Parts: sequence; C-alpha cells; structure tokens
Amino acid sequence: MNTKYLKLIVILSGQLLTIMDIFIINVSIPSIQRDLHASNGEMQLMIASYLIGFASFLITGGRLGDMYGRKKIFITGLVFFMLSSVACGVSSGATLLVVARFIQGVSAALMSPQVLSMIQILFTGHEERTKAMGWYGITIGTGTILGQFLGGYFSSMTIMEESWRLIFLINIPIGLLAIFFSRKILGESTISTRKNTFDFFGVIVLGTGLFCFTYALTRSEHQGIQLESISLILISVLIFMYFVKNQKMRLKTGKPYLMDFTLFSYTNFNLGILAVSFFFIMLDSYFYILSLFFQDGLQIGALDAGEIIVFQGLGFILASLFSARFILRYGKKFLMVGLALIMMVLILQILLFDREAPFSVLYLLLFFHGIGVGSIIPALASIALSGLPEKLAGNASGVYNTFQQAAAIVGIIVIGSVFYDVLGTKPSPQDYHHAFSVALIVNMVCVVIVLFSIIKVSDDVFPKRKG
Repeated sequence: MNTKYLKLIVILSGQLLTIMDIFIINVSIPSIQRDLHASNGEMQLMIASYLIGFASFLITGGRLGDMYGRKKIFITGLVFFMLSSVACGVSSGATLLVVARFIQGVSAALMSPQVLSMIQILFTGHEERTKAMGWYGITIGTGTILGQFLGGYFSSMTIMEESWRLIFLINIPIGLLAIFFSRKILGESTISTRKNTFDFFGVIVLGTGLFCFTYALTRSEHQGIQLESISLILISVLIFMYFVKNQKMRLKTGKPYLMDFTLFSYTNFNLGILAVSFFFIMLDSYFYILSLFFQDGLQIGALDAGEIIVFQGLGFILASLFSARFILRYGKKFLMVGLALIMMVLILQILLFDREAPFSVLYLLLFFHGIGVGSIIPALASIALSGLPEKLAGNASGVYNTFQQAAAIVGIIVIGSVFYDVLGTKPSPQDYHHAFSVALIVNMVCVVIVLFSIIKVSDDVFPKRKG
C-alpha cells in the first residue's frame, strides 16, 4: 500500500474517535443517569461539555500543530483523549464524568485540526487530495453511525454491571494502536522553529469567548433562551471583538499571535467557511427535528427511528466512496447536483412524511438524503483550504472546524426554536407536520446559500480530470 495512504489511515483513526464520541453517549443516557443518580441538568452537561471543550480549543489546536509539529500535537491529543476516556469509564459520579468529557473534547480539539492539515500536506495533487477528502468524509459518516450503534450495543450488554462504561473504554485499544502507528509511520511537519512564540494570552481570550458562546448555546438548547444565555452571548461577542483587535495588533507589531487573519483575504476560504456554516446549520438541525418528528409526531419508537436514520448514514458512506471520482470528472456541477438532490428530498419529505407513510418510503428518502450529504461534505473542506500556503494550514483547519461545530449548535437552537414556536403548546399530528415543514423550508434556504457559495468558488479549485 502507498505510504501516503497508510499515513491517511492513521490520522483518520483520530478523526474517527473525535466523531464517534460526539454520538456514543446519546443512546446510553438513561443507563448512565440511573447508575450515577445524575440529574437531568447533569446529563445535559455530560453531552454539552464535550462539544464545549471541542469547539473552544480547535483554533488553539491548529496553531499548536503549526508551531510545535502536527505529529507531536496529534499524538499528544491521542494520549490525553485516551486518558480522559479512562477517566470517563471509571467515573464514580456525574461531576467527574462532566469534567472528563470536557477534557475529552479539548483532546479532540488537539487532534482534529492536524488531520485536515496533514491531508493538505501529504496530498499535494488535486486528484489525490480529492480522493483523500473522500475518505475523510467516509470517516465522518462511519463515526456517526458507529457511535450510535456502539452506544446502544454496549449499554444493552448483560455480561457486566454498568456496561455503559465500555462506550468510553473502547477508546483505549483504538487509541493505543493509533499512538503506536503514529509514532512509527507519520512524519513531522511544522512552520516555526521559535518555540517561545506561542500566544498564551490569545488562547485564554479566545477560549473564554468560545466557551461563553458555546455554553450559552448548549444551555439554550435544553432550557430555552434566557437572560443568562443572552448575556453570555453578548459577553462572548465583546471578547471576540477584543480578540480580533488584539491579534491584528500583534501581527502588525511582530508579536506572537494565535490567529492569522490573512486567512480571510483568501476568497475561497471565506466561501468555504460560508458554505460549511450554513450546511451544518441545516444538517444538525435537520437530525434534531427529524428525531422529534418521528417519535412525537409520527409515533415511531426510538429503536425504529434509529434504524430509519441509519439508512441516511449508509447513503452518506456510499456517496463518500464515489464522490471523489465524480468531483474530479464534473467539478462544481457534481456538488450542485448533490445540493439539488438534498432540496428534492426535503420537498418530498414535506409531501410524504405522515402517519400513513410506509417505512420503505422513509428508508428510501433518508438514504437519498445521505447520498446528497455525502456528496457535499468532503468537498467543503477542500474549498476552504485550497490555495492556502502550508504555514496557514493548521490555523485554517482550526478555524474551519470551529465554524463547523458552532454552526451545528446554532442550527439546533435557531431552527429548533422555529420548530417549537410553530408547534405550539398542545400540538396535534397536523401541528407536528406543519412545524416540520416550516423547519425544512428554513433548511432549504440554508441549502440555497450553500449553493450560491459553491457557484462563486473559482473553477481552479475543482480542475476536471481529462478522459
């Protein structure tokens, strides 16, 4: 096997862990709550703390990789991810599990930017990079499905008490293998030999701002929009404004900096950020609302609803396998077809999703939705990172992932609020369908914005393969 692809497998194992652990806890919530005697608020924090730690330190993780070496920071992230997984698995109380999940999220933030950065560095040709990004997309789909499957499987095991602990301990063998092969196979890459130039003050400022922002959003998801959440968002905006001013001053005066704002002078990077933001506002809100609509509106059981959604993941993985080939042949036109497919599926869901709809229709439409999504996601990172110099790779990867994670939370809060507002206080089945339809219309507006962004991307991002 080509050495490049061996390295790709190794770094994607880290990406698999970060995605898998976002979803693996969801199905195990009842078991964890019962065994740890946790409150509803503590359970919400267990889910949110991982996402807060992840989103708050992605930019820092990217910058650390640029300065101290992407291999070194990737392995460091793996080590701390594995140790924090052990802490999660042996937690004796809810508070310890919340803290361990936060550290897991921070560890994931060290790993994730290095994956995109190393793909950019390893695969310099357009054709091979497109194929590599296809495997990156497959990893995201696999992690999503595997996380939900393993969460349910381990939680239902009867060979031991509190079998939910295995959802965290499974990370140990995967992590050990990834660390071993990372040390053996991966090469080091860095853009700075000055190890004393890291902007720790910038980390504190940006981390505080992102923490306030993501905490406020995740709090709003579970408790509604309250004064405390609004205040935290306003505080985070002020912190971000100060951070931007501070970083520009540091760049101008040659002082250590955390974020290089020359990133935003690249048109394709800006279009990629716009596209990934609205795509994930659409995607994560869609899954959130779909689950509510299936179980509360159509009265489909949780197990059956999960089975239906698995078909979306299968479509995603299938499309990711073939998307690289079609992008190389058809360029932007293939992405436009993928977005058109998503639009068509959303329209058909508005028309066909009701209590009389046979499961075969639900399976089929979710499968085609997955094909549309799997056609787009691998290309979004390629758009954002194309044409950037190597010295900006880590920073760009961190910013890209941060926007993606923040957009996912924003989508759940904003479009989820639209759904509940239309639904009313004493909803009938017709009210659920109406609320679902309105939410999907908002999703379609997001898809149109993504389409506009991709149309505006320069053609040289997707040079077509001849023959």
